[in-house]
Amino acid sequence: MLIDGKLDRVLEAGTYYFWNNETSVEVKAIDTRMQQMEIAGQELLTKDKAMLRINFYVRFQVGNIVKALMENKEYDKQLYILMQLALREFVGALTLDELLVKKDSVGKEILENLGNKAEDLGLKAADAGIRDVILTGEMKEIMNQVLIAEKKAQANTIMRREETASTRSLLNTAKLMEENEVLWKLKEMEYMEKIADKIGDITVSRNHNIVSQLKDIFTK
Repeated sequence: MLIDGKLDRVLEAGTYYFWNNETSVEVKAIDTRMQQMEIAGQELLTKDKAMLRINFYVRFQVGNIVKALMENKEYDKQLYILMQLALREFVGALTLDELLVKKDSVGKEILENLGNKAEDLGLKAADAGIRDVILTGEMKEIMNQVLIAEKKAQANTIMRREETASTRSLLNTAKLMEENEVLWKLKEMEYMEKIADKIGDITVSRNHNIVSQLKDIFTK
């Protein structure tokens, strides 16, 4: 409450009555509830020159009414600028990859770096954070290409791993067949059966053993 333009006291919630005389009485109301400020569409440049658009928020409330109203003008606008500059400085010190990794902790670190500046405005910052990290058109295309390249590399690695496992399995099978004649014969018969399924007619000579002729056909 101001009496003749000077701060008299801070009024608690309630109803007050004053004499209507030559004394000037002015009451300034202020919202002391928790408030949220949105800092949207900030175009920022990372350490590795990647252009981003970031949506940021901060939750705060008035902690010192006298500081907020009497020592500062438009405390909310001042807080907006402080957060804007702090965000710009923080993002500019990180590469794009580092920023994406630390995205969830950015708000906490920015509030710590802000120090007592919010308190000087009579405010208490409760929490803050990045809501969205939006890549610009060109950067979005580049990141999509990087993602595709990474997925292709992963697919090639999986294919090579499977090929290696398949080759190892064939080598183990060959070793077993080399050491076991019965297994070799069974495998031979298996392949003969598969080949026979794809043959329509077989011509054999009456003058030779049929089994020997079939074996000659499948082993040539």
